[in-house]
Amino acid sequence: MSTQIQITFDAHDPRALSAFWAEALGYLHPAPPGVELPPGQDGQEAWDAFLTEAGVPEDQHNSASALEDPEQRGPRLYFQRVPEGKTAKNRLHLDLRAAPGLAGGEKMAALEEECARLVGLGASRLERHEPAPPMSTGFIVMADPEGNEFCLD
Repeated sequence: MSTQIQITFDAHDPRALSAFWAEALGYLHPAPPGVELPPGQDGQEAWDAFLTEAGVPEDQHNSASALEDPEQRGPRLYFQRVPEGKTAKNRLHLDLRAAPGLAGGEKMAALEEECARLVGLGASRLERHEPAPPMSTGFIVMADPEGNEFCLD
């Protein structure tokens, strides 16, 4: 039996960072306990109402956030607020498989299209690596809005 995993991001602004990754991955914020959401509806607004009703001070509403794959294939993502900023390169990063089954120029064109979409959401483009067969099929290195590196491949 395999072990389920959750990937945790330290963040300055968990709500904003989780919103970026929700758009990047097609993930959704899960519903709060006891709350039923219509299929496909994101739970971030429901969490605000839940926390307010629970008496959590508004300045603590952005202490954490989470995302789940609506198809339940990918890992859960958790974002926790930390006081310090990012200071060095990630020792672990996500690879977004943005062009499965494609190769060469067709793959790189698909990666460029996804890169542009993610830049529009607040990501930064860092560098492009051209295909170098047989060891690399090409990829683009990016950073999320808080500077966490990830790759499009």
